Amino acid sequence: PPSGRPSALVMYARSVFRSLTAAGPARGLHAGTAHRAKVLVALYDGGQHGRTNPNILGCVENELGLRKFLQSHGHSLVVTKDKDGPNSVFEREITDADVVISQPFWPAYITADRIAKAPKLRLCITAGGGSDHVDLDAAGKRGITVAEVTGCNVVSVAEHVVMQVLALVRNFIPAYKQVVSGDWNIADIANEAHDLEGKAVGTIGAGRIGYRVLQRLKPFDVSLHYTDYFRLSPQQEQELGLTYHPTPETLAAACDVVTVNCPLHKETENLFNKNLLSKMKRGSYLVNTARGKIIDRDALVEAVKSGHIQGYAGDVWFPQPAPPTHPWRTMPRHAMTPHYSGTTLEAQARYAAGVKDILACFFDNKPYQSDYLIAHEGKVVSQSYKPGNTTGGSYGGTKANDFVKPQGN
Repeated sequence: PPSGRPSALVMYARSVFRSLTAAGPARGLHAGTAHRAKVLVALYDGGQHGRTNPNILGCVENELGLRKFLQSHGHSLVVTKDKDGPNSVFEREITDADVVISQPFWPAYITADRIAKAPKLRLCITAGGGSDHVDLDAAGKRGITVAEVTGCNVVSVAEHVVMQVLALVRNFIPAYKQVVSGDWNIADIANEAHDLEGKAVGTIGAGRIGYRVLQRLKPFDVSLHYTDYFRLSPQQEQELGLTYHPTPETLAAACDVVTVNCPLHKETENLFNKNLLSKMKRGSYLVNTARGKIIDRDALVEAVKSGHIQGYAGDVWFPQPAPPTHPWRTMPRHAMTPHYSGTTLEAQARYAAGVKDILACFFDNKPYQSDYLIAHEGKVVSQSYKPGNTTGGSYGGTKANDFVKPQGN
């Protein structure tokens, strides 16, 4: 857009345009003056459900509802599921993209190599919450804005955490498998089935998701614990009867169930290593719906197989999609799912709307909603993240020995 203060006529035209596009985002695109941009989007394959259910907005078939929105204003849209490795569609198309959009459930890893190949790239959007698939250091050096739809998934993920806590403690998965296989052995199930009531449950991170997990667990008459960089207010602690821990180590040692609800950055990568896992109570449970890389993959397998960790659940893996040989798939006493906690149909409606809002701000040259911003103007601006890069070992690498393409991708 031209520099300087817009004329009164331009301001009037903008207000009229907004009124004519009320079905779109709050801020319109100005096709007459705005740069014709290329928007590259990586989404999962919706298959038959994507073709028949328009509410599955996060799949390639439904394109986050963006095509008409963008093309009517002169911008181009490329949507692909082929996101991994040097010969992928995503790798080819990023070279002249202005905006890339990915999602936590099917992340296109925006590595330093990919950023270097994309001289026009100015904006990386996460359709959801969590932008660790972007190399924040490399983005900052280039002045690329990284934004996500903060808050769109908080209820969805918090509910998923409670579900998986109960699945582990009540030994639900083996019980369900008995029904499917035609068995009926009550002792086999009851041998490791417990009440949640009376247990000590703690969260690593008490932000938007972690706090809602605590709220939802309070009616189960458990003792609640948390650790976070930012301590909650005395009133919040009193309302939920919370015990604050200054470190993850003290929380892990005190709790029967630990749930991970913090972002992935350089300070939390492999936080649950062999040392921290060893500090957890023997026979305790661990639930992780944050990011797979927060847990040391092989150390967890060892801890579960030894019985030190009674059960593990979550929906996050690294890399994603998880390869068929990922050891968490076959380790005992787990209740893992694919990464879907934050992509219920309700959450998809929220993050699709948020993506449109971020794009409108970008094309309108208007300020972004502050809590959407992760990195902006060369620095990390979100309190939830630290500078650094957590994309190492992802499918986004361009060296052949760094890339093993999962089946079915």
